[in-house]
Amino acid sequence: QVQLVESGGGSVQAGGSLRLSCAASRSIFRVMTMGWYRQAPGKQRELVATITSGTSTNYADSVKGRFTISGDNAESTVYLQMNSLKPEDTAVYYCYCQRTNRFEYWGQGTQVTVSS
Repeated sequence: QVQLVESGGGSVQAGGSLRLSCAASRSIFRVMTMGWYRQAPGKQRELVATITSGTSTNYADSVKGRFTISGDNAESTVYLQMNSLKPEDTAVYYCYCQRTNRFEYWGQGTQVTVSS
């Protein structure tokens, strides 16, 4: 069973930075898209950023210009550099992977807390 393992979450003051990392427990064959979603208390899980075929990126409007996604499909790794963090970025962040056959994997989540 492949697992996605996130790291890098934590607590930071507004304006600070964090870098999230996600790696698969073993290489995932035919990765199409990797990315990050987040879920704040009382809210639905929402897309933060994705990277497809290792090059095409997509960001939520709320994080454009502040967050940068990168990754390596061959290594089944994905990263999220988060700068200029705001209290509204506080959430559990989940790593996501979709294969070319549409099968999906999800990580267990890592908490990001931004204080004002």
